[in-house]
Amino acid sequence: MKLLVLASLAGALVAFGAAAQPKADDQCFLTRDLRGHTVGDDHTLYFDVNGRSIYRVETTNGCLTAATRSDPIILRDRGLGKICNPLDLELSVRGNRCIIGKLARLTPAEASALPKRLQP
Repeated sequence: MKLLVLASLAGALVAFGAAAQPKADDQCFLTRDLRGHTVGDDHTLYFDVNGRSIYRVETTNGCLTAATRSDPIILRDRGLGKICNPLDLELSVRGNRCIIGKLARLTPAEASALPKRLQP
């Protein structure tokens, strides 16, 4: 009986955990929805996606050195128009190709905590 109760609890926890996890598509965005960007530092870029969310891109090289908000950012997807992880994205600034280490959607709290000058 105890085993049955434990198995039921384990099943409920797994189901609850799966429901609480965001779907993979919730973490994706379409390149056509990009509305603006700001350069955080030599390794960090922030994107506004359709005015609803902000993504942080962290590069492993200093390709953003001396880049400004007005510099054109060349962004290419790998053919699907959808960006879900760092491998889906090619980024270059001022002729420097960026090596993307991390891509993350900011939580609403993280996005609102960004200083005004870093908000895309």
